Amino acid sequence: MSTSTSGGKYETSTGTLYISKPYRSRSSKKLRALVTFAPRTSAFDSRNETSGTNEFRGFFSLFWVSIFIFAVQTYVKSFETSGMPLSLDFAAMFSRDAITLAWSDVLLVLTTGICVPFAIALKNNWIQYYWTGLLIQHILQTSILFSAIVWTFNRQWPWVQSGFLTLHSLVMIMKMHSYMTVNGHMQVTRAKAEALLAQLKERVEELTPGTSWDDAITLAQKTRLENERREDVAMGMSRTDSGTSTPGHGTPLPAEAGNPNATSSYLSGRRLAQVVASEPTQPNGSSHPLKQVHSAGSSAVDAEVPSTNGIAETSSASPSKPPSIDFIVPPRPPPPPHPLVHHPNQEIAARAEEYSEVLSDLRSTGPTEYYQWPDTITWKNFAMYQLTPSLVYELEYPRTTKIRPLYVFEKTVATFGTFALLYTVTDRFILPYTPAPGQSSFRSLLDLALPFMIAYLLLFYIIFECICNGFAELAYFADRQFYEDWWNSTSWDEFSRKWNKPVYTFLLRHVYAATILSSYHLSRTAAMLVTFALSAAAHELVMIIVTKKIRMYLFVMQLVQIPMILIGRLPAVKRNKTMGNIVFWLGLYAGFPLLCVAYVAH
Repeated sequence: MSTSTSGGKYETSTGTLYISKPYRSRSSKKLRALVTFAPRTSAFDSRNETSGTNEFRGFFSLFWVSIFIFAVQTYVKSFETSGMPLSLDFAAMFSRDAITLAWSDVLLVLTTGICVPFAIALKNNWIQYYWTGLLIQHILQTSILFSAIVWTFNRQWPWVQSGFLTLHSLVMIMKMHSYMTVNGHMQVTRAKAEALLAQLKERVEELTPGTSWDDAITLAQKTRLENERREDVAMGMSRTDSGTSTPGHGTPLPAEAGNPNATSSYLSGRRLAQVVASEPTQPNGSSHPLKQVHSAGSSAVDAEVPSTNGIAETSSASPSKPPSIDFIVPPRPPPPPHPLVHHPNQEIAARAEEYSEVLSDLRSTGPTEYYQWPDTITWKNFAMYQLTPSLVYELEYPRTTKIRPLYVFEKTVATFGTFALLYTVTDRFILPYTPAPGQSSFRSLLDLALPFMIAYLLLFYIIFECICNGFAELAYFADRQFYEDWWNSTSWDEFSRKWNKPVYTFLLRHVYAATILSSYHLSRTAAMLVTFALSAAAHELVMIIVTKKIRMYLFVMQLVQIPMILIGRLPAVKRNKTMGNIVFWLGLYAGFPLLCVAYVAH
C-alpha cells in the first residue's frame, strides 16, 4: 500500500519521490490567476470594433497622413540639397555584418531548445526541480545571456546590432525561465497528486471495509445521480435523459497518478454542457455569457499587481470585448472532478475534492482542450510557444482556427512601411543632431525631443502592432492585447503596466508574485523593490552594451520614478487626471533626449 510521509517525501507505486520544496496549491492557483489570456484584438487593429467606433479614430488617420506628408517633404528637401532622398550611411551602418548577426540570432533561438530535454528530465523524475533543476535552469539562462553579451562585444557591432541581439537575448531568457519554471512546478504538483491519490485509496479501504476501489466509484456515481434527480425535482425540471453511470468521454488521470478510468470514466460535464448548449445566441451574434464562463481570462481577476518598473497597485484585469470573428476556437466545459467527490462518506468526498483541486493544477485552464501535463512536453509545443508573442508559458492559450494570409501580408507591409518612416526620422532628424562633447545640452534637448518622440511612436507601432500581431497570427494565438491605452496614462506606473504587456505579465508572475507566494515570503513592498531593481538592471544592461559605457544614468532615472509615482498616488494629484496626463507626456518628451545627451556626451 502506498503511503505518504511528511517533509516532502512521497511513497507511490512508482517509487519514492523527494520534494524539498513545500507545496502550496493555493499559491499555484494565485500565480496562474494573476495572468489570464482571452481572445482579444489590439487597440489599433482595423478589426477592433471598439476602436472602430471611437470618436477620436480620425486622429489615428490624421497621424499617418501627417507623417506621410512630413516624409515626402523631407525627401524633396534632401533631394534638392544633396541629390538623394536619403543618406545611405545609416543603412550601411546597421546592415554591417548582417549575415553574422542573422546566424547569431538563429543560434540563440535554437539554443533555447535545451528547455525540452530539461522538461523531459523533470517528466521522468531524472532530476528534481527543487533544487537540482532550479540550479541547472539558472546556470543555463546565465550561460546563454553571458555568451550573447561576450559575442556582441567581440564582434564590435554598432549600437543597432548590439541592441537588437541583447534585447532578443533577454526575451529568449524570459521565455526559457517561464517554460522551465512552469514545468518544474508541474513536477511538484504531480508528486503531490500521487501522494493524495494514495491517501485517498488508503482511506477508502479503511472507511469502507470490504469495498473495492471500483465499488466506491460506482457508489459515488449512483449518489451523484440520485442527488441530480432530487435537484431536478426540486427545480421542477423534466428529465429527458437519465444518463449513464460511466460516461463515454472524460479526462483520464496521468498514468503516474493511478488511473481510476481503468474501470470507469471521469464524470462528464453533461449537465453543464446541456445548459450551455440550450442557451440561444444573442441578438448581436455573441454567445451567451454561460458559454463564455470557461474562457480563460473571461472574468476580472483582482490582485495586487506591480507595474513593469516594480511599483504595485491594485487593479482588475478586465479584458476587452472579444473580437467578433468566426475563427476563434469556441470554449468547452472543463473536465469534471474525481467521481469520489460525490461519495456519501464526507471524509472520502473531502479528500477526493482536495485531490481534484491539485489535479486541476496539472491541467490547462482551457478554454478548449484542457491539456494535461506532462502531455504538453513536446518539441511541437515548445516551437509553438517560441512563435507565440508571450513571455509567460501556459499549457494552453486561446487559439484561432486558421491563418489569414492577407492579415499576415498587411502586417508585413505595415512593418516595412513604418520602418521606412522610422529610418527617415532617425537619419534626418536624430543622427545629425546627436550631441557632441562641449555642445549645449539644452539645445540638444530641444532639437531631439520631437524626433525622438516620433521615433518612439513608430517603433512602438512596429513591435507591438505589426510584429507581435504577425507572429500571433502564425501561432494561432487569439489574445492580441499586447498593449493598452498607455497614451491616456496619468502616472508612470500606469504607463509601465500598459505599454508593454508581455514584459509586464512576465514580471508580474515570475518576479513580483513569485517572491511573495514562494518560499521567499517577501512583503509586497519588498517584492515591488525586487521587481523594480531587476527591471532597472535589465534596462541599464542594454545601455551598457549599446554605448559600451557604464554610467548608470538610466538606472538612476528609474529610481527617481519611485517618489514621483508615490506623489502621483496622492488623492489631490489623482483627481486631476488631465494634469497627470500632461505631466506624463512632458516626462516622456524629456526622457528620451535626456538619455541620449547623457550617454553620448558624457
